[in-house]
Amino acid sequence: MFTNEAKSKRAWLFLAPTIIFVTGFSIFPILRAFVMSFQGGPLIALDWTGFSNYQYIFKDPEFWTAIKNTIIYALVSVPVALAISIMLAWLIFSKAKRKSFFETTFFMPYVTSTIAIGIVFRYIFNGDYGLLNFVLKALHLPAPNWIDDPSMSLTTIIIFGVWTSLAFNIVILMGALRNIDPNYYTIADMYGASGTEKFWRITMPQLIPTIAFLLTMNIIAAFKVYTSVYALFNGQAGVGNSATTAVFYIYNKFQIVGTPGVAMAATVVLFLIILFITFLQRKMMKKIGGQ
Repeated sequence: MFTNEAKSKRAWLFLAPTIIFVTGFSIFPILRAFVMSFQGGPLIALDWTGFSNYQYIFKDPEFWTAIKNTIIYALVSVPVALAISIMLAWLIFSKAKRKSFFETTFFMPYVTSTIAIGIVFRYIFNGDYGLLNFVLKALHLPAPNWIDDPSMSLTTIIIFGVWTSLAFNIVILMGALRNIDPNYYTIADMYGASGTEKFWRITMPQLIPTIAFLLTMNIIAAFKVYTSVYALFNGQAGVGNSATTAVFYIYNKFQIVGTPGVAMAATVVLFLIILFITFLQRKMMKKIGGQ
């Protein structure tokens, strides 16, 4: 028999690889980024500059444009994608006979490269010969220039972001729907409950923990959006940087401009924004779940 001390040592031994991995690839980069945010100069010869990097980004109009675009993208794409995902998952779960086929179909975009999907959507969104504008013109609706019009850049990213996030959301929601006790629906049928009543009084309350998880994951992903912008606008941030986001701003300052200190200052600010919004979202969902 092992003593408590021996068991504790064995537990730490088993946990050691994970602790080392998380420290080396998660905690250390965060601390390193925080230190670099107070340094200036090239990456190989950084000097301590205090709060100058933070003063720079707070006075930089491009930074505030990136933050504004990112917040708008998150506030619009996340709830829209979640609402559509819940509706589609419920329809598949309650109406479809071959659920596995639909799950596989919806999950395929999740395992496909975002760059590859973005290249396809770049042609779909093309203002001259794109499929989307062809359909809009056939319906006698306005057909804007989704890619080359600065006023449409953010809308294009939001549409693309909603579509790409459906796959993961639907698969997770389908798993949650399967875990709901079918006896709830049997009793509801006995009392003559309608489909709408069963959805709002049984399904939605049971899905709140899953929705809270998806909301957290989607908000974090939305604030880190970069690949979609890169793929849709061919490596640029739209015409006149109209589609720039927080991560694209960080990449530009670090890799293109060559000011890693400024990039890390923007990284720290973005990290604090994500932390704050995630905290508010978790408090809100706990309050809803407790009612």
